[in-house]
Amino acid sequence: MKAFGAFAMPNHAVSDHYIKVVLGPIGGIPILIPAAGEEVVQAILPRLDGLMLTGSRSNVQPGLYAGPPHLEGTPEDPARDATTLPLIRAALERGLPLFAICRGFQELNVALGGTLDQRVQDLPGRLDHSTPVDQALGKVRTGKAHAVRVLPDAVLARCWQGLPWQPAAVPVNSLHNQAVSRPAARLVPEAWAPDGTVEAGHVRESPGFALGVQWHPEYDWAEDALSRRLFEAFGDAARDWAARRTTAPALAAE
Repeated sequence: MKAFGAFAMPNHAVSDHYIKVVLGPIGGIPILIPAAGEEVVQAILPRLDGLMLTGSRSNVQPGLYAGPPHLEGTPEDPARDATTLPLIRAALERGLPLFAICRGFQELNVALGGTLDQRVQDLPGRLDHSTPVDQALGKVRTGKAHAVRVLPDAVLARCWQGLPWQPAAVPVNSLHNQAVSRPAARLVPEAWAPDGTVEAGHVRESPGFALGVQWHPEYDWAEDALSRRLFEAFGDAARDWAARRTTAPALAAE
């Protein structure tokens, strides 16, 4: 939920980058889920072939993971939190393909019982992940801020099979304050920034595709093969889900 216009009217909104990436490499039709609370979850889930959790300027409310209060002025979105956390749990239980980006990755961890660091840049020995270092004006979203080390046999690595890449030097952008602190028991970290920040992970024992990344591949998928392949892998999982949903009477009847 975001405030727009002179009267700061609440709006249910999403960046155009996410619309274009669904229409592009994912190959689907975007459906925006309103931040209307848990009551929308069971109604919308049977109509979806995949769930993408987007980034946002707002932070997950600290009370949801027993964290300290946010600093004054930190944007929050209680309506989104009240929708996405039960939505994540229900989607995972159902096996619906799920891809979480930035705030979405943080929501995924909290939904499963993990905790967050609120301002990584204030922690000793950590990078400033909120703004890429040495990026030219206009390249803040697409500029590569640091490399991530990726487990060679991880879900993330399998998305990149066939592409030239090195586990210790996969370049990513960086636009976040919050980050995973204690991973949930079911969230398996599989990529890290040079300062140890968890940059990606998959959900253990999930019946379907369930992956999250801390960076923003939606900004440069048109030029970056690594970013594009993540969305293609999610799209493949969603098409497989759609095919099984429409051909399996028991699943279609749920």
